[in-house]
Amino acid sequence: MECHVYYEGDDDPEKCTARRLERFDEATLYRSMGQVPYGIVLNPHAEQALSPADADEGLGTLVALDCSWESAEAASFRMNGVHRALPFLVAANPVNFGKPFRLTTVEALAGACCILGARERAEELLEPFRWGETFLEMNAEPLRRYSECTDSSEVVAVQDDYLADE
Repeated sequence: MECHVYYEGDDDPEKCTARRLERFDEATLYRSMGQVPYGIVLNPHAEQALSPADADEGLGTLVALDCSWESAEAASFRMNGVHRALPFLVAANPVNFGKPFRLTTVEALAGACCILGARERAEELLEPFRWGETFLEMNAEPLRRYSECTDSSEVVAVQDDYLADE
């Protein structure tokens, strides 16, 4: 699973997970949206949730937007591709630890890999981060359940179970 990131560079470079992914040769960063390849675009504003049914849609390519949460508006996601929202997952990164939906770029990509059936790829992505394994442990049950769904509507139903408990 190839990982690509549109990088806005508006956050702390020391805490930027996308830059670390690039340093470890796990993702390619782009400063121009026009350079970003076609794939599954992880977009929190998308109308449809990511599901295992999307595995063929992106042709093995995941695309994320790396920007601060303050600038992550719908207009920021004008990339070509199949836009999908990640379902309920909890952040393990030190900045947003325990907060639902407040994932770093690497957490978003790893979560998507798990849902799409590429758990080993998720582990590779998270390897350079001391809290990476914690992300997989904290989200083990939802990631397993999402990966067993057949389509987006089933993923949303599973997500609703978790949101009802919040």
